Amino acid sequence: MRRPAPPGRGRLRHALLGGLAAVAVATTMLPAAAAQPSGPASAAGAQRAAATSEAASGAASDGARKKRAHTDVLFIGAHPDDEFQSLSTFGQWAEKRKLSTGVVTITRGEGGGNAVGNEEGAPLGMLREAEEREAVRLAGVRNVFYLDKPDFWYTLSAPLTSKVWDREPSRKDTLERLVRLIRATTPKTVVTMDPRPFDQHGGHQLAGRLATEAFELAGNRKAFPHQITKERYKPWQPSGLLAQNWRFQGPSGKSCATSPQRDEASGLPVRGWWGGVESRKHRTSWAQVERDAQRKYVSQGFGSVPEKVTEEEKQQCDWFTVLAEHGKPVKAKAEPQSGLKPVYAEFARWARDVGMPWLANKAQPDYPERPGTTVPMAAHAPAVDGKAGEGEYPGDPVRLDHWQGEKCATAQDCSAEARLSHHGDALYALVHVTDDKQGTKLGADDCKRHWRTDSVELALDPKGTSDDTSTVFKTGLLPFTDPRPDSADAGGPCAARDADNRQGPAARTAPGLEVASQVTKPYKGYTVEVKIPYRVLPATVDPTRLTANVMVYDSDTDDKTGQTRLAWATFGSAQADPYVWGRTPLLGAAPPAVSPSPPDIPLEAAKSIDSPASVKQSKRTGVPLAGGPRA
Repeated sequence: MRRPAPPGRGRLRHALLGGLAAVAVATTMLPAAAAQPSGPASAAGAQRAAATSEAASGAASDGARKKRAHTDVLFIGAHPDDEFQSLSTFGQWAEKRKLSTGVVTITRGEGGGNAVGNEEGAPLGMLREAEEREAVRLAGVRNVFYLDKPDFWYTLSAPLTSKVWDREPSRKDTLERLVRLIRATTPKTVVTMDPRPFDQHGGHQLAGRLATEAFELAGNRKAFPHQITKERYKPWQPSGLLAQNWRFQGPSGKSCATSPQRDEASGLPVRGWWGGVESRKHRTSWAQVERDAQRKYVSQGFGSVPEKVTEEEKQQCDWFTVLAEHGKPVKAKAEPQSGLKPVYAEFARWARDVGMPWLANKAQPDYPERPGTTVPMAAHAPAVDGKAGEGEYPGDPVRLDHWQGEKCATAQDCSAEARLSHHGDALYALVHVTDDKQGTKLGADDCKRHWRTDSVELALDPKGTSDDTSTVFKTGLLPFTDPRPDSADAGGPCAARDADNRQGPAARTAPGLEVASQVTKPYKGYTVEVKIPYRVLPATVDPTRLTANVMVYDSDTDDKTGQTRLAWATFGSAQADPYVWGRTPLLGAAPPAVSPSPPDIPLEAAKSIDSPASVKQSKRTGVPLAGGPRA
């Protein structure tokens, strides 16, 4: 199968890596793409005025420290690489407007995939920090500030992310650190991620929310007053706040930089910066510089994207929705939705509370009707051997359709169907995949983050009422692994749980789960069969309300990246959105009672104190590590 062309600038570029995102930049400083900041309202003028005020008050040392820390633009994201789709714009601003950009990255991406090794947790976070620092330097970004918050796994829930980032005793810790960093770096413009909830990582949403709140609070001396009275920061109100609008489809080429546009949902103005602008320093287009930067994030699979941008990609633009100008929200007409699901209702309340209710306009999409199939009782307990025996799966198979990535060229290229049944105390699934090229064989000790190669994922919501995947069961199933000559591992299948109620290898997190596979020789695909005991699910199964999804990940390369995804329920982020999963009533089942289990979420995070680059930066800028308090 052909490697898919990378999604265009401003489109969904994280689709094959487990998540989606969107970013924001303020435009009062840049009222149009061709405009130059000038006069006392310019970023340089604001910096000089602040420094003068500090000196006049007798705080000369603070003034010098502020000058070292100052940045004209401050991007606030959740993970390393969240900024890369804005690097073309940041680079242009640096080269043409002499505007510096700093980056705040709330986590180091410990929960992401790894296409270059077996590092995970804190070691992976340090690896991703190094990648990020190398990438952003191409756009002239010198300072990257990390907040040391844990990146646990791909979720669509901002509320769940908030519970992980901000645990007791301080439920406002991340916000407090962001306010402190804005006061320390005195940006004219804040750039953050789109806070809207549909089809994007909860960390991205929460980064956008927190940046929006910090934008307003940093200039209020009543907000975190100890930063002013004890740490000797000054209140600082940025002028502009923008949201990068990845889904916006506007004109291409030079016209995007001058053509007024509006976001269809919110009604807010949208402005564009053209990637085809040539860089004097790099002697190529800024779109190409951004591609060069993107390829630095090798652990996330971006090292495999084509080295050169196409002429079509060069004509595309970075789009930014203007959220605030002159320090105040840009107003638009609010159009409340009715019948909101809990995640969207919570977002609408937040948008109203921050004085931007129009952000919730059309935030909840029109969900399609859920697919459905009845799950029959097998005549006898299926033998888990990778084959459909007589009477084991009496129901009709369900077909898996294209969900993300490049569409299958033919049925032989990639196609799949699944069959479900139940017997006794367990649910059974048999997934048959047709595939013309085998992906990377991962080691049996690397049976996690299965989307990096050919694999199957099965997701179950026991009661059909979950708002996020912390209360569901999900397992990734590798049909084959790399046999190790120095062990008894024969290269068979393996199973592990990820991004659900409990994480880790199935032997530890789902005792009694059985998996088997049949892989064709010569390779034309595989069949995976799995037994899932009801007792390993996070709650008692309601046999009339159980919902499920079956997904297949197809990789045709040896670089630990996927190209195509298939699913039974295909809408949005189908692996992480229980709202779309199919109805799967269990005919005649009587599942045993299971005590609900609280989610076990990994909290390991790399620390700035352990990063030589972060320590060196802190000494140079005077900004404490992790956005912490100043002595």
